[in-house]
Amino acid sequence: MVVRLSLKQRYVLLCLVIGGFVAYKFARRSPEVRRMTRVEGLMANSSQFTLEGEPFRILGGSIHYFRVPRAYWEDRLLKMKACGLNTLTTYVPWNLHEPERGMFNFRDQLDLESYLRLAANLGLWVILRPGPYICAEWDLGGLPSWLLRDKNMKLRTTYPGFTEAVRSFFDQLIRRVVPYQYSKGGPIIAVQVENEYGSYTKDTEYMPFVKEALLSRGIAELLLTSDNQEGLKLGGVNGALETINFQKLNLDGIKYLDGIQPQKPKMVMEYWSGWFDLWGNLHHVFPAEDMVAVVTEILRLDMSVNLYMFHGGTNFGFMNGAFSIGTPAPKPMVTSYDYDAPLSEAGDYTTKYHLLRNLFSRYCAEPLPEVPSLQERRAYQPVVIQQHLSLWGSLRFTDKPFKSERPVNMENLPVNNNNGQSYGYTLYETTITSGGTLNSKNNIRDRALVFVDKHFVGVLDYKTQELPLLDGKGDRTLSLLVENCGRVNYGKTLDVQRKGLVGDIELNKRPLRDFIIHSLDMKPGFVNRLQSSGQWKSIRQQPSFPGFFHATLYVDSTPKDTFIRLPGWSKGVVFINGQNLGRYWSIGPQQTLYLPGPWLHKGNNQVVVFEEQEADGKIQFASSPDYGMTVDVQ
Repeated sequence: MVVRLSLKQRYVLLCLVIGGFVAYKFARRSPEVRRMTRVEGLMANSSQFTLEGEPFRILGGSIHYFRVPRAYWEDRLLKMKACGLNTLTTYVPWNLHEPERGMFNFRDQLDLESYLRLAANLGLWVILRPGPYICAEWDLGGLPSWLLRDKNMKLRTTYPGFTEAVRSFFDQLIRRVVPYQYSKGGPIIAVQVENEYGSYTKDTEYMPFVKEALLSRGIAELLLTSDNQEGLKLGGVNGALETINFQKLNLDGIKYLDGIQPQKPKMVMEYWSGWFDLWGNLHHVFPAEDMVAVVTEILRLDMSVNLYMFHGGTNFGFMNGAFSIGTPAPKPMVTSYDYDAPLSEAGDYTTKYHLLRNLFSRYCAEPLPEVPSLQERRAYQPVVIQQHLSLWGSLRFTDKPFKSERPVNMENLPVNNNNGQSYGYTLYETTITSGGTLNSKNNIRDRALVFVDKHFVGVLDYKTQELPLLDGKGDRTLSLLVENCGRVNYGKTLDVQRKGLVGDIELNKRPLRDFIIHSLDMKPGFVNRLQSSGQWKSIRQQPSFPGFFHATLYVDSTPKDTFIRLPGWSKGVVFINGQNLGRYWSIGPQQTLYLPGPWLHKGNNQVVVFEEQEADGKIQFASSPDYGMTVDVQ
């Protein structure tokens, strides 16, 4: 039997279909969370946290969305869920979200709202750590370098130039996360006020300012602060629960925390599951048995815990920080942020993961989900370098050079819409008429390759501050290629993290003048212009250094994760299809660079390597990482 609908009935049916589709699309955009009545969020009114009035223990883990390829967010969070964790914690990097003043980016890899929705869909709660300062072994602790254009800038204080910038950023950030709070049906159960301010504490009005900046923009969930034991004395703010950070079991710190907050829940906000690495040092590991023993004791003491990190990921690009506590000069972090965490840089399970899963299963009311399968790996065949282009030949693809009588630091260069240069290299050139002693006066930040008429003569850095220059005939060009190796991310020297040439350099005790300055921040646009240019020379011609080297990686099937190996190369940066994978340096400890499969595509992939001093004729691949010789965390 055929049923014929009247015109009116068809119209009503069409409206229902359209209405259903619109409702579906809206629901896709809205925070999808567990089906439960929302009456009372996370509370800290007794010795245990409560959620909806019921005792609740936070079993948390840190995974930073900006350190993990977006295509793998779900994979990493599913692995977190399968380990028995119930809460995701993440920092928010201001310097990525506002790379130039007033220019905001919350798209693609930086789509924080999508990350929060994903956590909700997978049944994970969220503790958001929006800064503005995050530490995180990240360049300048997540603060944008353009703040340092102000010579009087006082970061992490109520200095008007800083608070004005924070307000502008929070206007954009907080309105995006407010709808994802627990009270609005979202996954965010707590928000951290700043980060480890007790270790900085230059302004007693600053923490109240940050707290009010959050509250006045609609943050309504439980507020927390996070400090080590020493920092607890000065890092708190009225109205926020204080939490502690440590690695080795710190019973004195726990007792102190209990003393300043009696009858409040105790939480280790950062239980350091491993540690970061520095170029020129060894790869840090923290034995799995030692780590799990401490976590077991934390839980036995009825405390909540957050594993920092649960999955570290990668410092892609130029975003690594630097360490300067107890060292004569800052030492930059390596590109990998594997951290010896329970889930490795590439998302592999470790002994720590399996031991923790066994432990956390005892604290979960329901059986844990099945462990997700691992991503496939592939050690691609080596690719041969086909072409090269010298540094000098690449300058035509940079922005117009800047002329200045005196040296100008990176941040104050008139580039990037007058926001200065944030990352990468800067080339300073001037004319000299004699040889003699070149003295940096310790004004090079951080490392400079020195050339006379494009011939390499040496390196200047914190340790080497003088170089002899041979005499020559007539005018010659002195060139200094200065690298920002990464700004310090922790400690009291944040205000002086300007890079490039930060003052005069002298030849025979006379300051050099009249510079031509090229900004080489090596953004994707620059790399793409290089790739498509007709300026490349055949590798049969002797390459000059520094230089760019081009090869093609052909992928004949669905791309898989891999690791790049560069034996025979010295120091530089690798770009895949225009994306900056990060730095390599033969001094180690790190010997491989993680290349995520989603950053490749089937067919030809463009590989460009910027190498400072020495190149092999090929790029090699491996199916597993090499982080170098190990040392136990002390």
